[in-house]
Amino acid sequence: MMEALHNMPQWAQWTVSFFLILGAVFAFIGSLGLAILPDFLTRLHAPTKNTTMGVGGVVIASIFFTIGQGVWHFHELLIAAFLFLTAPISAHLLAKAALHLDLKRISSTKDLRSLSQTQQKTDN
Repeated sequence: MMEALHNMPQWAQWTVSFFLILGAVFAFIGSLGLAILPDFLTRLHAPTKNTTMGVGGVVIASIFFTIGQGVWHFHELLIAAFLFLTAPISAHLLAKAALHLDLKRISSTKDLRSLSQTQQKTDN
């Protein structure tokens, strides 16, 4: 593995390093948000956005790594497509379930459903 890394062009080494570090930073921020945010809905936001970008950075680094070796694999694009399609859908379903169950929220989390119902009553 290290031998393959040394045989790559320098631009590819820098690009792979950049995307690996970028992906690691996003994954760390998403994991940290999951651990320290106060309620379910705010906790849901951090990993769905940041961890998706983190894994995306690692997949992009993998793509550049294989390109730098002179090989092209299609399965990295399939992984990225699967990730970017399924993460928002699963987050949406979890958020809808949390709203349906009316999970406890901190006081600063605003429930816009009650605002829209109040506006509808005043409009009638």
